Amino acid sequence: MMQDSTSNKPVTILVADDEPHIVRVVSFKLKLAGFDVVSATNGQEAWDILRENRVDLVLTDHQMPFMTGLELAKRMGGDPRTASIPVLMLTARGFRLTPVELQGAGIVEMLDKPFSPRILLDAVLRAIGDAEETIEREAA
Repeated sequence: MMQDSTSNKPVTILVADDEPHIVRVVSFKLKLAGFDVVSATNGQEAWDILRENRVDLVLTDHQMPFMTGLELAKRMGGDPRTASIPVLMLTARGFRLTPVELQGAGIVEMLDKPFSPRILLDAVLRAIGDAEETIEREAA
């Protein structure tokens, strides 16, 4: 089981995507790697989960009903309870945000669909490692 090195709690990842097969595949791969996974089928559901649960990383699709992944990331950045949670965004090929837009929304990386499970897991591990380094620096 993947644990947060600062709290020894399991690392929880929120997977938000309106395509059920993407949620199933991504959740399965992340669980196999030892992560706890919660899921949402749209941006509003993801936001509701974030407000009520401890989540260490958000993996969101860009295009979702009720609230896009970009809107979700911006909302997270504006709330002190969720501002420090890293966001990875899944996108259709060819969709890009500028570095300024990424930074402004707290998105640490974008992954094109379709993606390989190895690339996804590598991005998750990078994002969690970067978040833990930030927490350790702020605590010092």
